Amino acid sequence: MLALRYGSGHVKQKEHAHMHLNTSAAAAQPELAFDPDFGGEQPESALRSLIRRIETEIQTLRFDKFDQGDALALGLLLTGLGMSRKLPIAIDIRRNQHILFHASLQGATPDNDIWIERKARTAERYCEPSLLVGLRGRLGGGRLEDNGWFDQLRYASHGGAFPIYLNGAGAVGTVTVSGLPQQADHDLVVEALGSFLN
Repeated sequence: MLALRYGSGHVKQKEHAHMHLNTSAAAAQPELAFDPDFGGEQPESALRSLIRRIETEIQTLRFDKFDQGDALALGLLLTGLGMSRKLPIAIDIRRNQHILFHASLQGATPDNDIWIERKARTAERYCEPSLLVGLRGRLGGGRLEDNGWFDQLRYASHGGAFPIYLNGAGAVGTVTVSGLPQQADHDLVVEALGSFLN
């Protein structure tokens, strides 16, 4: 219709303007978040963005002290979040091999306890959240589990275990959730830590 009324030169200008708008709209759209449970190709920029987010969480979620009373209060906070949302999760807080808090909510299974052991062991071994360990293993393609030296019977580079960082001392324990997709396990722990520390 524009060609009949204005001539072909104007049509080209209008098409060019339309393409420019589409390009700008595409650039303005937010990048899709990296999904650690998706096995297909995803943008490395999304992976790096999630890694940066977790590194920021590490810097901000730090305790001045952490004792059995803190473990109980944090565990009860996580239990409350899980129960209010009807989440089928198991919760574990430990300092080295000393279990300070453990709960299994409605719908959790014995398998969740196995996952907790493996994820907590990973966070303790690397002094980083288990999700971050797995994400770093995916940089450049592949997975940490593809390496022969990674013992999948003892370790799990899946989200859900977060070290308890003490200012001036580093990682002194772990808080772990199992029962949801790994990103959701991680995010629940981070939510509880953020709420507890504020």
